[in-house]
Amino acid sequence: MSPLRALPAAPSLPWGDILAGLSVAGVLLPESVAYAAIAGVSPSHALLAALLGLIVYPLFGTSRFAIVAPTSSAAAIFATAVAVGGPEMGYALVLLTGGLFVMAGLLHTGSIGAFISRPVLRGFAWGLAVTIVLKQLPHLAGVQVPGRDAWQLVAGLLDVADAIHWPSVGLGAFALLLWLAVHHGLRRVVFLPQSLVVLALGIAASASFDLGGRGIALVGHIEWRSLALEMPSLSAERWLRMAEWAPALLLILFAESWGSVRSLALQKGDTLNADRELLAIGASNLLSGILQGLPVGAGFSAAAANYSAGARSKAAGLAAALTLGLLLWHARDALGLLPLPVLAAVMIGILSHNLWPKAVITGLRLGGDAWLAVMAAVAVLAFGVLFGMLLAVGSSLLLAIHRFAQPVVVELGQLPGTRDYQDCQRHAEALRMPGLLILRVDEPLFFANAEQAFQSVRSMALERRPGVVVLSLEMCDDLDVTASEALAELAANLRSAGIELALARVKDRIRDALARAGLIGETDHAIAAYWSVDDAVQATQSRLGV
Repeated sequence: MSPLRALPAAPSLPWGDILAGLSVAGVLLPESVAYAAIAGVSPSHALLAALLGLIVYPLFGTSRFAIVAPTSSAAAIFATAVAVGGPEMGYALVLLTGGLFVMAGLLHTGSIGAFISRPVLRGFAWGLAVTIVLKQLPHLAGVQVPGRDAWQLVAGLLDVADAIHWPSVGLGAFALLLWLAVHHGLRRVVFLPQSLVVLALGIAASASFDLGGRGIALVGHIEWRSLALEMPSLSAERWLRMAEWAPALLLILFAESWGSVRSLALQKGDTLNADRELLAIGASNLLSGILQGLPVGAGFSAAAANYSAGARSKAAGLAAALTLGLLLWHARDALGLLPLPVLAAVMIGILSHNLWPKAVITGLRLGGDAWLAVMAAVAVLAFGVLFGMLLAVGSSLLLAIHRFAQPVVVELGQLPGTRDYQDCQRHAEALRMPGLLILRVDEPLFFANAEQAFQSVRSMALERRPGVVVLSLEMCDDLDVTASEALAELAANLRSAGIELALARVKDRIRDALARAGLIGETDHAIAAYWSVDDAVQATQSRLGV
């Protein structure tokens, strides 16, 4: 008899991803409805954007935990565009931002996230969390309060204190306590996501006790639009105005998304491709904009929920899309019964872990540029999301420019018994070489700082009058035209004073730049270039007979 062949095992369902998708849908549903309210549009625009992001991202993205959907920061900026010229301005902003994302991905500029420092992101996230919670308080209190920034919301709440609807407050407070209880104490007993549990109970209470008839505001009917590709109908002037805002939204979305997916990837040892992340977020926003959806990005709350729920692959995002789609297809009428105080309570619960500025305080203890976190938070609270973020990012860029434009030139000495050369001020044991002045510029040299750096070198050389100045370029990987010309001027000025200039730690790209400028090679006034400081010292001392 021929041996029986083993039948191939039937592929098992990815239950971990399915359960994670269910949890993510429980987060995205209330977030999308709340972000639509922040953006000033109907919930269908946010829910459509969430579905598009969940479906499109897996085609291009590289993170297995990323959940691309509307985010709080993007919704707030979209609201600013709507306040200027209506929803069409917002959709134009989404389209332009998506186009910039795709262009940035094709040009391999994934490093743009580095333009926003981590302290700025932490301060921005905290200020944004406080602002969004404040925006939920009117829904919790059953009142209408105009205003977009924190101070306007607080002042508006104080003005309408006499009109607070206490049944709404009681319902919202109970929903928040229930959410916190399920989240912290009953997670092992209640297997469904806490947000879905609280929302379902809110809908059941609304249907059973006619909460709408008792004066409690409801989400209302969610009308689903037929999908239609449609370009915003705007004048050229308004398109240009949104084009001015698009880079800011791109920086915010990518920095937030990259920070979220990278922090989770590091915990699992995953490898990400920043350029593909740009393409994935760009394609999602392009499609969302042309279908009149909100801007989308990989927000931390949904990605963290996906990670915590045990997602193993991108299938979790597709499971979340399927769950969300089924809810919208079959349960729109039930979702319309959702009390706004319950929705506000769920949003406050989701953001509650961000309200204590632990990351900001920890950063302040480290010093450095941590003060940018406080400035970003204050700017968002005082001036609103868009202007606050632009102010924080601008300050971060100015700080970087100021630092690079003010290079530090240090004198080096040889550590006894070694070939190492270190800062003489920090290492008292470092030995100065007779007849030599060994210097190092502690910043990369480029057009904004080269002249100032070489002026410092010249002043130190004329004060000490050595036979040779050895200048280490270890911090530089290239020289632009301005830096090359300034270096030639330094060599000529020192030569006229009877001082020779030698270069150390000269990398290949710098050698190529110096060769193109005629500063090294077989020329009358060629500058000697060495691979190390010790090589330069040995060769110079030999030539000087020291």
